Amino acid sequence: MSSGRLSTTSYVVLGTIGLRGPSTPYDLKRAVGHSVGYFWSFPHAQLYSEPERLERMGLLEVETEQTGRRRKVYSLTDEGREAVRAWLAAPTHEHFEMRDIAEMKLFFNELGDSGNIVNLAREQIKQHEERISVYEDMQRRFGSEPTYARRMIPLRLGLEMERAALRFWSSIAEEF
Repeated sequence: MSSGRLSTTSYVVLGTIGLRGPSTPYDLKRAVGHSVGYFWSFPHAQLYSEPERLERMGLLEVETEQTGRRRKVYSLTDEGREAVRAWLAAPTHEHFEMRDIAEMKLFFNELGDSGNIVNLAREQIKQHEERISVYEDMQRRFGSEPTYARRMIPLRLGLEMERAALRFWSSIAEEF
């Protein structure tokens, strides 16, 4: 294995291929959009460049279709699987990070019109209600399938966070 540095995106690629099997970059983009993309956002262009870098490092192997669009299909190597396993076993020292533009606007709200707070709160309420609906639908569709049981655990956290945010923004809307 090469001495290249692995990023969070590296582990998203390795983990996604580990869960779903051989994948093209497009497959990765779709799979991430329906899974970890709900709680870990990053430029999707990285899902097209990162597999090639990981292949050079020996963590993925690539097979190029001989006909048609000649898509590249990436698979985990033993070294790639071991890299994911080591990452999963390592402690996580980073504190929870939330990058929320609405919260930043709320922080600077005294520089704007007072009506902006209520408008912001109403919009946030709508967004959090919609996300809760999406998550609850995912829970209904996949929650009882044993195959997905361990993947559903982060969904529970996502639902709790969305519900907490909904309670918060509802209280702001009532307060102002």
